Amino acid sequence: MDQLAVYDLGRMPYGEALVIQRQLLQLRQKDWIGDTLLIVEHPPVLTLGTRGDYANIYLPTAQLADSGIEIFEVERGGDVTYHGPGQIVGYPIVKLAQFTGGIRSFITAMATAIIDLLRADYNLVAEQRFDKYSGVWISETKIVAIGVAVKSGVTMHGFAFNVNTNLKHFDWINPCGLSKGVTSVEHELGYWVDFDLIKKHVIMNLATAFHKEPIIHTLEDLAEVLVYAKT
Repeated sequence: MDQLAVYDLGRMPYGEALVIQRQLLQLRQKDWIGDTLLIVEHPPVLTLGTRGDYANIYLPTAQLADSGIEIFEVERGGDVTYHGPGQIVGYPIVKLAQFTGGIRSFITAMATAIIDLLRADYNLVAEQRFDKYSGVWISETKIVAIGVAVKSGVTMHGFAFNVNTNLKHFDWINPCGLSKGVTSVEHELGYWVDFDLIKKHVIMNLATAFHKEPIIHTLEDLAEVLVYAKT
């Protein structure tokens, strides 16, 4: 079975993780590394995708800046989304060619991994939606936002899974420009859930959905890999 290199970045500012993503993307495009998954938790931040509209950010940019909240315009699909503590963010950097259905098959694999986890571990029924309602939903509220980019056949960006996320922070935006609600595992269950445990299950389920064996690496391993991105 092919391997999936996994790096848990812990809590890391969005800009730092984005630099790492782009470095690993270049290495994967050159086949200097194999398929890779970054798992990270970000401090509060807003990102705008390729269809992003600043009108969907309700707070003035100056007010956000005063609170230390940055806005990043990135190459993923979709509109505006929020990342913050209590949210598992995954960035798979993989060759898309292995997914016979292309980008739709890749996105479905990510969504299915979390849908299966929600059902098996928490008895929560979720479903995947496409088009402007892309992501994973529980009834009419989104629990996983998905936005990806493909560069020279390699994916980047990925998903944001609300676990113990502060949902009040979504009041800063019109999430994905849809005027729809958001939810989290904590909100659905009514209690805080073990973040580290659910993170482990996300990694395992994603690897299974990608038909790969997850190999957990250290941040020291990652530093050694990134040396090649500078050569």
